[in-house]
Amino acid sequence: MPSPLPPIPGTTPFDGDQARKGYALNKMCFSFNDEANRKAFLADEEAYMRKYGLNEQQAAAIRAKNVLQLIAAGGNAYYLAKFAGIFKLDMQDIGAQQTGMTKDEFKAMLVAAGK
Repeated sequence: MPSPLPPIPGTTPFDGDQARKGYALNKMCFSFNDEANRKAFLADEEAYMRKYGLNEQQAAAIRAKNVLQLIAAGGNAYYLAKFAGIFKLDMQDIGAQQTGMTKDEFKAMLVAAGK
């Protein structure tokens, strides 16, 4: 068996344990590929989360719309993008959350890095 990769500070690797932990959350987010499911979620978020069996950590992260909490709860970035899209969050919103910046601060950092 290969040795585990060294930890990267500030990251949560998506490994087998995280996949098992986030199965219900990722399954729910995958369902958002269907417009009817996105509408059903928006109509009653709590009922929709119960339908997929989210645990309290996952449900709290969904309520907070906090991507870092969702990743810690087992969320996979590819599936979480489906969730973020419902609320018109783009990659700059997500990057701002991940860095603890406002969206405007994050955008300014990107512009400065590109110079």
